[in-house]
Amino acid sequence: MTRAQETGKILPCKIQVKISPAPFLTEGLRIMFHDIFLAFVPLFFAVDPIGLLPIFASLTGDRTPQERKKIAVQSLVTALCLAVSFVFFGKWILSLLGITIGDFMIAGGVILFCLSMMDVLSFEKKNHSSVKDLGAVPIGTPLVVGPAVLTLCLMLISVHGITAVLIAVLLNLVIVGLVFLSCDRMMKILGESGSRVLSKVMALILASIGVMMVRKGILEIITTLANGN
Repeated sequence: MTRAQETGKILPCKIQVKISPAPFLTEGLRIMFHDIFLAFVPLFFAVDPIGLLPIFASLTGDRTPQERKKIAVQSLVTALCLAVSFVFFGKWILSLLGITIGDFMIAGGVILFCLSMMDVLSFEKKNHSSVKDLGAVPIGTPLVVGPAVLTLCLMLISVHGITAVLIAVLLNLVIVGLVFLSCDRMMKILGESGSRVLSKVMALILASIGVMMVRKGILEIITTLANGN
């Protein structure tokens, strides 16, 4: 007889239940997060949220805090709508209109250059656009989502898929929104004179970005023509 039978007691026993995870779900999530990360990193550097902060402050330095918030929201809505639309219909629209990526980059660069030179050559910064217009152009596009970001989205879709790219774009826009909302604190630290100096410097940088986009657009067209021949 066992000891349990001699004492008349029932000894507890440990029952181990091993639940095997769903391999398909786990592997699918792992691949999805991996694709999102690989799409997020290049888009983060292309959007450059930290670099957008002084430019945003330069373009909205003469606005009230409430107007800056409206501009930030409008710019994010514009950027999101443009990015999502371009992800789904970008290649089809450009090919339908006969527009190349180089053409797209040159147009965006010219817009940036013209707007920035208006600020550089003016001794007193004036309200060139309404709150809604300024949030849409040039902040929403081509600053937040411009030709570089749109082109990169098309490239990433073929590698990581539409879902991963859309999530990566959304995450980057959330970061941009948080950066824009911190603009008031930076403006308080700089003061009025510092804001004016920053405005002129950032306008020059903005003009340089426009020239860079035009240069890359020309190189893109030359490369396309060379490969075509």
